Amino acid sequence: MTEFGLKQAEETIARVFAPWIVDMGLKPVGFDAGGGDFLLPENRALVHVGGVICGQATAAAADTCSVVALAALNGRFRVCTTVDLTTHFLRPLKPGDVDIRVEVLSNGKRMAYTRVEMRAKGAEKVAVTATSAFAYLEE
Repeated sequence: MTEFGLKQAEETIARVFAPWIVDMGLKPVGFDAGGGDFLLPENRALVHVGGVICGQATAAAADTCSVVALAALNGRFRVCTTVDLTTHFLRPLKPGDVDIRVEVLSNGKRMAYTRVEMRAKGAEKVAVTATSAFAYLEE
C-alpha cells in the first residue's frame, strides 16, 4: 500500500474538491486502520443568522472528510461519488473549532461506507453524526 499521510491528504483536499470546500479550511489530523481525524477550524463564513455553524457546512465536511479518510485507507485517492449522505443534527455547533472523526465501516471494491461524528473542540457530546455510502467510479 502506498504511503498516504497528512501531506497527501492536504494535497487531495486542495486538488480534488471544489474551491468552496477548500475554503472551509478542513485539516487532516491523523489516520489509523479504522479511519481518520480532522479539524474544521473556526470560520465565521460558515455561521448562519442563528449564530451557529450551518448544517450545510457540517454535511459538506462529513462528506469531504469521508472521501479523504477512504483515500488514506486505500493509499491513494479513488474517484468516487456519494450515493447516500444521512446527517443528524443533535445539538447546535457554536462558532469555533470542530473535531471530526471518520470511521470507515466498509471499504470494498465498488462501494464504501463511513460513519462521522462531530464535536465542538474539546466537548464530550456529539453535535452532528453522518453516515455515508460511496460508489467507486474506478478500480
